[in-house]
Amino acid sequence: MTTTSGRSPVSGLSPRRRSVLLGGIGGASTAALATLGHSGTAAASQSTGSAAEPAAQPAQIEFDFDNDNFMRDLLSNPDGASPVLEAIAPMDVTIFIRITNLMQVAWFDALAPYHPTAVGVYSRLGRRPSSESATNRNMNIAGLHASNQVLKSAFLERLPVLRDLMAAIGLNPDDESEDPTTAVGIGNLAGKAVIAARERDGMNQIGDEGRKYNFQPYRDYTGYRPVNTAFDLVNPSRWQPQLGPHNRRLGPGLGDKGIFIVQHFITPQLRLTKPYTFDDPSDFRLAAPRHSDHTRERDYKRSVDEILEVSANLTDEQKVMAEFYDNKMLGIGLSVLAAAQAHDLDIHGWAHLLLTNSVALFDTLLAAWHHKNHYDAVRPISAVRHVYGDRRVTAWGGPGKGTVRDIPANEWTSYLAVGDHSEYPSGSTTLCSAEAQASRRFFDDDVLAWTQSFPAGSTLVEPGVSPARDLELHWETWTDHVEDCATSRVWGGVHFSKTVERSVVFGEQFGDLAYEFAQRHINGDVED
Repeated sequence: MTTTSGRSPVSGLSPRRRSVLLGGIGGASTAALATLGHSGTAAASQSTGSAAEPAAQPAQIEFDFDNDNFMRDLLSNPDGASPVLEAIAPMDVTIFIRITNLMQVAWFDALAPYHPTAVGVYSRLGRRPSSESATNRNMNIAGLHASNQVLKSAFLERLPVLRDLMAAIGLNPDDESEDPTTAVGIGNLAGKAVIAARERDGMNQIGDEGRKYNFQPYRDYTGYRPVNTAFDLVNPSRWQPQLGPHNRRLGPGLGDKGIFIVQHFITPQLRLTKPYTFDDPSDFRLAAPRHSDHTRERDYKRSVDEILEVSANLTDEQKVMAEFYDNKMLGIGLSVLAAAQAHDLDIHGWAHLLLTNSVALFDTLLAAWHHKNHYDAVRPISAVRHVYGDRRVTAWGGPGKGTVRDIPANEWTSYLAVGDHSEYPSGSTTLCSAEAQASRRFFDDDVLAWTQSFPAGSTLVEPGVSPARDLELHWETWTDHVEDCATSRVWGGVHFSKTVERSVVFGEQFGDLAYEFAQRHINGDVED
């Protein structure tokens, strides 16, 4: 066994050593609880009494209603690759977390009637007899029907996948019963209650804000306009949309060749969306990003030089982690699934943990987007080009080029694609920090004990090139996980080191708020 150490450019974040072993990123599953995929061939278990006749479906999936857990064994699929990963992967983090949140709140609400004390977030469906809550059968049925109702509104494109899955295990996705004494009715009512509460919560999910015709879901309605254009950096402290290939989210080199488009700030209306745990995101203070204020020339240049130094010294391990954490389904989603598996949670435990983490992720995004709008801060790619122009610098030279010493600064690019929003704070870092704190509170410890494997040549930016050998990364604690999540944004060249330092602290408070919110609902300590 050999080891490598990731060197952190962020002061206060200690470097650690990790094992390098055989493995494969292809075996790392998506944690996207909205992906809705699974494979199998055995005969399905049939529900009794509470579900209508199943729709005709040629394929069947192995699922034991009495012993399995729909979150773990059907929708999350943490032990194998999801067949719909490719369809979900291009989704922006703001939309992905929003849809995941709706699903997980609906799961909690659907299972609440079967718990001794839990009360739904958006529904009050009474308490079912203990004889029903003693088995998983009705909870699995209720949870899946709740999912069905959520997707009808929030993610219609993936509804056929869930419908096929439900039919394959013997459920009828067309059963619209609202009988609160049956699992189907409870699931439908819970899912509909979540959608009724969140469909017009400020995210413009329907796409009709300010429009009578031709709805455009999730489109900005706040009137945000960037100070800079993709062609002129008028204010070097402010965000500059980048010019890039059409369909760039398909992956490096996979966009439509010859067609270039200008970025648009993704979902700036998120700052106006209704949160779960607070009233006004402006109540959460975050100091101005003086490190990217071009009028403070020394601080500005220092931030740029840190980015270039990191770029010039990128290791394979850093490239792997930059990509891993950039995929929010993997870097953020998989960690909580790994924790649920490690703690051998029952079906209620899964629902309670996922509610806690989902609320933490959603609310921290709202607060982060408030400040992203307010400060509208410049990304490193614009700052590097502003400071050095066409002068030659030493940095990563692009896919397969390694470190070069003669790259004009105006040709430099970050290892990761630049997000469609401003730099400060780091959304990814606040998400990791909020999720970690929510999980620490939920499990009452900092233990994560999570390992992921990556085969040689498996990076998306440098396929077949990096990493040069198989890697296995291990995070013993949530603190380790947050450290690497934060620093990976600097390795990726998309955030300044001072930004991620502050974002760790900023995100943590939303983990605490989410844990307290979830516990009130788990314990039934809420007002009707």
